[in-house]
Amino acid sequence: MRLPDELDAAQLRAVLWDMDGTLVDTEPYWIVAEHELVASFGGQWGHEQAMRLVGQALPTSAAILQEAGVELETREIIDRLTARVVDQLAQAVPWRPGARDLLEALLAAGVECALVTMSERPMVERIIAHLPAGAFSVVVTGDSVSHGKPHPEPYLTGLARLAESLDGLDASECVAIEDSQPGATSAIAAGLTTIVVPNTVALPPELGDEQWDTLAGRTTDDVARVLERATSTFVGQGRA
Repeated sequence: MRLPDELDAAQLRAVLWDMDGTLVDTEPYWIVAEHELVASFGGQWGHEQAMRLVGQALPTSAAILQEAGVELETREIIDRLTARVVDQLAQAVPWRPGARDLLEALLAAGVECALVTMSERPMVERIIAHLPAGAFSVVVTGDSVSHGKPHPEPYLTGLARLAESLDGLDASECVAIEDSQPGATSAIAAGLTTIVVPNTVALPPELGDEQWDTLAGRTTDDVARVLERATSTFVGQGRA
């Protein structure tokens, strides 16, 4: 017997999730780490500077921190930031409202889920450890791709890995969930229907196929309907 959320999800085969700011609200943790690192070199780190880093690949963030006076190599900056965020995660994992409920609903409806994040594996493993085993059948981390978001490689990699177990999987059967402009740009460039749930930074209202204020109360059917509307529009405009 099909679960209620499965009825409208026939075309929805996979959902690709961003992590920072979408699944977990770790942006405040990153800002703490950035502020402490810049301050250790005698610099100042303000809100506007921190907002520039939201959703960016870690090497890009490291370059911005170097501009702010951090006299370290890129790899050391990434390692120090990640370690500080992991320290904070040991105190609490700040789940975004509704994110875990929607993830569990998708899994119960038989929809495969992938995690596509610019964070590196040591931090990602800390967060995944708090989820049911196998919640994400594919995990793409920032240290496993050559080009980070907003480049499409992270999401193209996620799609390719999902297709290894989901025979004939096409981007038109998938949805990405993102919170940032770099992340949404990456997903859209990979050909994915994209739901944007803004968090720390206000985003252009036209970004993505649909924007939600929150994931709280959202269901598998809600995600499937966004996909249906997006693909119907796509076909109607003659670009199928």
